[in-house]
Amino acid sequence: MNHKHTNRLIDQTSPYLLQHAHNPVDWFPWTEEALEKARREDKPVLVSIGYAACHWCHVMEKESFENEDVAAFMNEHFVNIKIDREERPDIDHIYMDAVQSMTGSGGWPLNVFLTPDGKPFYGGTYFPPVKAYNRSSWMEVLMAIHETYKNRKDEVKGQAENLTKHLQKTNALELHRGENNEELFNEKTLDEIAANVMKTADKKWGGFGRPPKFPQTFSIQYLLRYGHLTGQLECLRHALLSLDKMMYGGLYDQLGGGFARYSTDEEWLAPHFEKMLYDNALLVGVLAEAFQLTEDRLYFQVINETLGFVVREMMSPEGGFYSALDADSEGVEGKFYTWSKDEIDAILGVDSAEFCDFFDVSAGGNWEHTNILRVKTPLHRFAKDRGLNEDELSGRLQASKKKLIAVRNRRVRPQLDDKILLGWNALMNVAFCKAFEATGDVFYKEIAIKNAVFLENSFTSGENEWLHTYKDGKAKYPAFLDDLAYLVSAYIHLQEITGDTGYLLKAKKISDWIIANFLEEETAFFFFTGKNQRDVIFRKKEIYDAAIPSGNSTMAFNLQYLGIVFNRLEWRQQACNLVSSVATVISNYPTSFGNWACLLLQQIFGVTEIAVTGKNCHEILPGLLKNYIPNRIIQAAAVPSPDFPLLRDKDYPEQSWIYVCKDYACTAPVKDIRELKLLLK
Repeated sequence: MNHKHTNRLIDQTSPYLLQHAHNPVDWFPWTEEALEKARREDKPVLVSIGYAACHWCHVMEKESFENEDVAAFMNEHFVNIKIDREERPDIDHIYMDAVQSMTGSGGWPLNVFLTPDGKPFYGGTYFPPVKAYNRSSWMEVLMAIHETYKNRKDEVKGQAENLTKHLQKTNALELHRGENNEELFNEKTLDEIAANVMKTADKKWGGFGRPPKFPQTFSIQYLLRYGHLTGQLECLRHALLSLDKMMYGGLYDQLGGGFARYSTDEEWLAPHFEKMLYDNALLVGVLAEAFQLTEDRLYFQVINETLGFVVREMMSPEGGFYSALDADSEGVEGKFYTWSKDEIDAILGVDSAEFCDFFDVSAGGNWEHTNILRVKTPLHRFAKDRGLNEDELSGRLQASKKKLIAVRNRRVRPQLDDKILLGWNALMNVAFCKAFEATGDVFYKEIAIKNAVFLENSFTSGENEWLHTYKDGKAKYPAFLDDLAYLVSAYIHLQEITGDTGYLLKAKKISDWIIANFLEEETAFFFFTGKNQRDVIFRKKEIYDAAIPSGNSTMAFNLQYLGIVFNRLEWRQQACNLVSSVATVISNYPTSFGNWACLLLQQIFGVTEIAVTGKNCHEILPGLLKNYIPNRIIQAAAVPSPDFPLLRDKDYPEQSWIYVCKDYACTAPVKDIRELKLLLK
């Protein structure tokens, strides 16, 4: 295809950057060349940040960045840089904080104006082509910034300097609030966390807060674990209600499996249709815990369907997982996933009425004159209310779903963001490990092992050097804290499902690297970027658990676990210090510190150490893993392994023993899972 315009993004691998490679805007990637041009020509820098599955990023591109008159103005007066936030989360974090400081809100596309030395002075998110939504038009913004920079340059630079200092100060101070809060390490604090989470609970539709509603898997996970350990059934019920309502709603793809990003309404009916790898990883993880706890077959079904979707649509032949599926197809959000009743009638014939009744399909539609499939009445109740056999009904619905999927597969598909990210792959690896734990399906263990081999072969460069993103056979950018923290977590889970202590040695080696290259000695927290990275204006520390867990909370979990496994008291103490430093904000704002809250729960209730020793330990392991034991370490070995305290001084008979320990002090061993359950009670 011949294109009228081609810019420097054509040499990039990011699908998002390539989407903009034929804009008339003279886009640069984030490079020293771009910043040098800005310094040489004394022009402000526009940094525009988004990602491939971002709906409003596509809208702004079509409205503004494809407009030749707009592009000509941008090219003449600015140095224009496009960034994929998923490739460069380090840059996105800094400039998102800047925009939130200036405007009180943020999002994508993120458009930030910088001085030639990279310091922000103005920004916002989506700007329309004409003034609307109480927003200036994009051209109005561009002209105002150009005039201000030309006529009041010193004022602009002063503002940029002050804002950068404010960001650095906030970054330093946020970690000192609530230092030395060991007195909060008690069950009363856990009760307060649960109460604060439940303040925003939607008791009817599940989840938390008002629309748009995000899954908030960490809050659900906390309520599951807290409810199980304390017997607080209201919290437990709300966690399960939240999962149920998401699974029944349009947030969940009722035909193909997998969850969308968030719901635009309180009922989980109308999602923002993009499917992100990390959302599905985190939801599978918490569904696995729900299945272990309840043995409800619906959780089993949704785990299988979601991971089936991941393997089918988001897994590369090499064993890596792609990043996302777009919300749009043929320029319309959700078109791939929605149906008219006439379409379904034509495909299903006599089975259509029952299918439409079950999945809330009507002639007028349940969303914007079309239909999103959702379940308003659970299968068992639907069958009972109509005097139907539940198994036969389920069989008919499954057969109808297969017919609709066959038709849907002939539609124009949403675009796939096929870059492969180390951190998100590690999160999905953990999900496959947890799915194996809950279901015992060996296929999930095999996928996790295959993915780990792929990551080791594709994301490493020299001794200990891991990289962040991979596409078309090439990995680039040094790995960030999140990448490495999630990778350590994946190795920990791989060890638990395989009994292979080699994974723990890899986890230990990477943790040593993280401490050497990311640690801030004064606070014991970790920077997001390594000490050798030079292309950001300062090194940020992320502590909030947002859509994904913070690298710091994940590392605190890792250090707690590995500190016990390797008897590294300093690591256990560091984990305790990290939690202590943020204990007050965990208690006051638990929905922003959900992963931290789970670690605080673990530290207060303590860790159950389980060792399986003997010749048939790998036969016992799957049955053991199916049990819901949230705060535990599991190691299994067929022969003595003196490097690990939990495996020392144990018997290794033909028929394996199971030891339950606390601080390496063990009860008398038992032979089977039934006896283990009695011990744990």
